[in-house]
Amino acid sequence: MLSNSSDTNDFSDSATAPALPYYTPSMALNAAMPSRRRFLRQLAMGSVLTGLSIAEAQAKVHKVYHHASHSSKAHKHVAHHHTKTTHHKSHHHAVHHPHHHEALHEAVEEQPIRQAYINRFVSHKTLALSNVNTGEHINVTYFEHGRYLPDALHEVNYLCRDYHTDTIHTVDPVLLDQLFDVKQLLTTSKPFQVISAYRSPYTNASLRHHSRRVAKHSLHMEGRAIDIRMEGVSSRTIKNAALALQRGGVGYYPYANFVHMDTGEFRVW
Repeated sequence: MLSNSSDTNDFSDSATAPALPYYTPSMALNAAMPSRRRFLRQLAMGSVLTGLSIAEAQAKVHKVYHHASHSSKAHKHVAHHHTKTTHHKSHHHAVHHPHHHEALHEAVEEQPIRQAYINRFVSHKTLALSNVNTGEHINVTYFEHGRYLPDALHEVNYLCRDYHTDTIHTVDPVLLDQLFDVKQLLTTSKPFQVISAYRSPYTNASLRHHSRRVAKHSLHMEGRAIDIRMEGVSSRTIKNAALALQRGGVGYYPYANFVHMDTGEFRVW
């Protein structure tokens, strides 16, 4: 049964249904905290613990992606000479109607479970991830011929580290599979923009100091949760694709433009 936790805890990324109340016993503490929308926007821009304003954080992220975009284009230009035929075919299949993703939230409900089931038996799985806080990006095949590839998983772990403390933690491969299935449902090869993945206990406690809506026992601290968005794809569309899997937790934050996914029990908020 779906459990909409919007009336209890906005950051329901603990393993079970949220138990924390929406308001803390101390109303004075809540009054001193930022508003829900402002905190979510700060969290999405990585400005909660850095002291930057939202505008400054946005400018930082824009600068990082502007640089990453130029680097990516230069790399593609060099690689084009070696993969001209393959690139041509990929480009041909990547052309979509401009309203493709806007209409997906309707189409994704028609046969997603069957498609996700099929995806679990593919010979290899590849993910493109980009960290909005560090500007790092990877495109790795992490599963091939029935086994997870340790070197690729190490790359994922590093990109998804807690950049506040530079702490690396193992990311649950099941979470990667959920991202892969969402990518397949979206029929895109665009990278997932990672807003927050692993959080050290210190970082999670610091975020809770800013807002009690952050789960005390967050699955982020176990490498079992991730907050994502995708350029050119609405968060609503990503959310619907994630819901179609009927696996793990799915949190939708439209005002901050990101979706939370985890490997806990299936629940929705």
